[in-house]
Amino acid sequence: MSSHVPPQPPTTNTPTLVHGIGVSPGRVAAPAVLMPPPVPEPPSGRRLAPGADHVAAAARIEEASRRVRTALDAAADRAQGDAADVLHATAAIASDPTLVADATQRVHDESLVPERAVWEAAAEVATQFEALGGVFAERVRDIADVRDRLVAELTGRPAPGVPERSEPFVLVAPDLAPAIVATLDTTAVLGIATAEGGPTAHTAILARSRGIPAVVAAHGLEPLVTEGVLVLLDGGAGTVVVHPDPAAVEAARASASQVRTFDGDGRTADGHRVELLANIGAPGDAAQAAAAGAQGVGLFRTEFVYLDRDEAPTPDEQVADYRAVLAAFPGRKVVIRTLDAGADKPLPFLAGAPEANPALGVRGLRTAVAHPEVLDAQLRAIAAAAAAESADVWVMAPMVSTVDEAQEFVERCARHGLSTAGVMVEVPSAALLADRVLAHAAFASIGTNDLTQYTMAADRLLGSVAGLSDAWQPAVLRLVAETCRGGAQQGRPVGVCGEAAAVPALAVVLVGLGVSSLSMTPRALADVAAVLASTTLDECRRLAALALAASSARDARETVRAALPVLAELGL
Repeated sequence: MSSHVPPQPPTTNTPTLVHGIGVSPGRVAAPAVLMPPPVPEPPSGRRLAPGADHVAAAARIEEASRRVRTALDAAADRAQGDAADVLHATAAIASDPTLVADATQRVHDESLVPERAVWEAAAEVATQFEALGGVFAERVRDIADVRDRLVAELTGRPAPGVPERSEPFVLVAPDLAPAIVATLDTTAVLGIATAEGGPTAHTAILARSRGIPAVVAAHGLEPLVTEGVLVLLDGGAGTVVVHPDPAAVEAARASASQVRTFDGDGRTADGHRVELLANIGAPGDAAQAAAAGAQGVGLFRTEFVYLDRDEAPTPDEQVADYRAVLAAFPGRKVVIRTLDAGADKPLPFLAGAPEANPALGVRGLRTAVAHPEVLDAQLRAIAAAAAAESADVWVMAPMVSTVDEAQEFVERCARHGLSTAGVMVEVPSAALLADRVLAHAAFASIGTNDLTQYTMAADRLLGSVAGLSDAWQPAVLRLVAETCRGGAQQGRPVGVCGEAAAVPALAVVLVGLGVSSLSMTPRALADVAAVLASTTLDECRRLAALALAASSARDARETVRAALPVLAELGL
């Protein structure tokens, strides 16, 4: 793991460079605004006065829960895509029966004041989530956010949020809850810098999807930054400069004023075609992706149909939702991923025995072993939707680990009339056996988030191992290269639909490794297209070789960026 040496505070206003991990490209220069401290912890052991109405006190918790959920749901209704999903999920935590019931019980049993009861109940839920690990551990940040909102509601304080300022700024914080990022005013918040967090945490993913330049894991930044100090944030390079020099500030502001669009034709400077596709998570995202010029959909996450349900959706419900997406891309490719349940996406009707490590348990395609009827029902619905629309429908299975799994999935799809069936490459075994897997599967799509997690043995949502959870890791890139080699051997296309595809410098490397399509958040399409259009295929291959030869993720990133001057020209 790379070590971080905190920079020393400067004695004068000289430029001071802090390294972090760039998670959303773009360069911005603006005054820093510090996130206010969290809602203070209510005094321990504070209790109701003798003779107080315990029922009324407990009812205040239920009312606070209702108000907080209503406010978050209203914000979700105004948002789109990932932001809306995160806000709805946070709203659900605010009214979680376990949290609310535990808090009200503490009022009745221990006479705790409502705000203290909420604080202690939230701590108990957070401990349970931490023990589960994986994405459950990531939700601990959301639990703390909800706790603060409930306590603020109960004590008459302002809800946690971003300060208002008269001029645009860079928001600096130890970390940010996804619900905060989802509601940021992008005309006011020009960039985000956090001391904690990782490149594939929900906060980072939301920053990318909303087009906010962001750097996470910038250890040592906070002691250097005071309110209003000028900072230069580079979300591509993963750096923050405190007290930048005037020339650098002027260059950053000039690049930030550039507006790029994508003409719908992904290609390198010498005409090598690269499909630039969109990742979408709900039918409403399809129109936005099409408007951004996406050549199709490289990852249609179908989990939204199943979430927050006690039973599987009906066939008609599935067909209607799938058709809504397919209709936005007539004649174009739409890759539908079958249900990726388990681990961070538990579903009540698929629940099995508790798992000590859900990320290594029954998830993705593995759920079909115990519940084949759910997969068959989904494939029937996809086939019906495909028959009713003109999109070119491809289907892929998540978490394929063996050749046998790939073969069985392809055969199952064929029985439902789905002829273009492929696999996600998310675990090293699938990458290393890509030549044999692709003897059966029609294509492969690399999920770099999980491939990085499983290759580096580092929870992709755990900030303490963020330095390892980086798709620039040479070991991860070697597995991408091996997957592409297997695809070439079988004459099968290999794409990338993980977050790495949205990073312009890394997108060039992926093309150099042999990737034929890149699928990303629609906001990233224009930037990735611009960098590819300025780079020949031979240059992509040369840069890929440099990245493979690097000794670390940081070395790979910095070496490639130094060899790609177009990034500085474009402000990426």
